[in-house]
Amino acid sequence: MGTPDFAVEALRCLVEGGYNVVGVITMPDKPAGRGHKVQYSPVKQYALEQGLTLLQPEKLKDETFLAELSALNADLQIVVAFRMLPEAVWNMPRLGTFNLHASLLPQYRGAAPINWAVINGDTETGITTFFLQHEIDTGKVIQQERVAIADTDNVGVVHDKLMKLGGKLVVETVDAILAGTVKAIPQEDMAVGGELKPAPKIFKETCRIDWSQPTKKVYDFIRGLSPYPAAWCELKNSNGEVVVAKIFEGEKEEEVHQLSPGTLITDGKKYLKIATSDGYINVLSLQLPGKKRLKTDELLRGYQFAN
Repeated sequence: MGTPDFAVEALRCLVEGGYNVVGVITMPDKPAGRGHKVQYSPVKQYALEQGLTLLQPEKLKDETFLAELSALNADLQIVVAFRMLPEAVWNMPRLGTFNLHASLLPQYRGAAPINWAVINGDTETGITTFFLQHEIDTGKVIQQERVAIADTDNVGVVHDKLMKLGGKLVVETVDAILAGTVKAIPQEDMAVGGELKPAPKIFKETCRIDWSQPTKKVYDFIRGLSPYPAAWCELKNSNGEVVVAKIFEGEKEEEVHQLSPGTLITDGKKYLKIATSDGYINVLSLQLPGKKRLKTDELLRGYQFAN
């Protein structure tokens, strides 16, 4: 059960590994883009290519869907990047239902674990498989793998690392469950350094840059939202108009200054820097409304900001 690319990798590993995938559940089709054309989710596209049985329920408690799911007679259900399941669904298979989560649980329970790990400046994250139970992301842990986060990694890079590792871990978890060798550990029994950090859903206002923060925090915030959904701020152009700029990439420059946070400095040709509380972010790539993402020097060839 899943929808985005992150879920496709696990499904692909199962199909190519010769496992009997009796059905795939994904979200209903939704119109997308300017023309509101219906686009298939990555999971649906892959399932169709492989000739797999596909279910797309509007409501997971719908009696027709539950009957169709039961008719598949699955021994085990696997959830990757999907919505919260009712007990009638996760308690159906004889071997249970497990979830692949993109964090080292119990850290970063919630909808956006990869983003928040990078935003918080963590140097390590990982992937976890766990059995589903009533409270979201709280079930007994089956297996975990750790991954380093480099200071230059953005959320896209970390996502792809975890996606590849996740496919492998799903297969290993299935094998362990089938072999009866799983010794699942309650999350409350796991050693955790420091307090638990949440990973709530990210909204547009969540992505607004606070330039009054220290340089390192702003730098981590930008890479933790790049390339999607992207951190943003308001800047003034040479006509005095306020424009919303998405910032995808920057360099941190820690330096004492007397400027107000958010002050923009540019030579109008090569660089654009914005002041933080203790330095600057040298903006390397950004995007203006209705335009494509550009390197700073490319944008400055045809667009001017006010210093």
